[in-house]
Amino acid sequence: QLQLVESGGGLVQPGGSLRLSCAASGFNLDSYAIGWFRQAPGKEREGVSCISNSDGRTKYADSVKGRFSISRDNAKNTVYLQMNSLKPEDTAVYYCAAVFGDHCTVGRNLAGAKYYYGMDYWGKGTLVTVSS
Repeated sequence: QLQLVESGGGLVQPGGSLRLSCAASGFNLDSYAIGWFRQAPGKEREGVSCISNSDGRTKYADSVKGRFSISRDNAKNTVYLQMNSLKPEDTAVYYCAAVFGDHCTVGRNLAGAKYYYGMDYWGKGTLVTVSS
């Protein structure tokens, strides 16, 4: 069974850090570009970050640049999202997704936020709550 499983979410105070993990089973992530997405209550899902397959090139939404860092460990079949200096507006369900091939296709969702299209597999999400 092909699946992605996110973990590492939770409650954190503003300014704190969390590291999310996205573990794949049933397929090898080294043939896929991986994206992280988030969806806040009442808002559209948006693309947060993406890491390419071959050269590890990364992309970030403007709202998380300098605070979030995506990385991959193909030996562990896992991708990570390190989130620092968290803000209340980062509160959302975070999803990882995989697309076969080298790059994420960057576009915009209906709200105009960055989005990565054409993902083949999705995880079920992990909740991140930033609150004092």
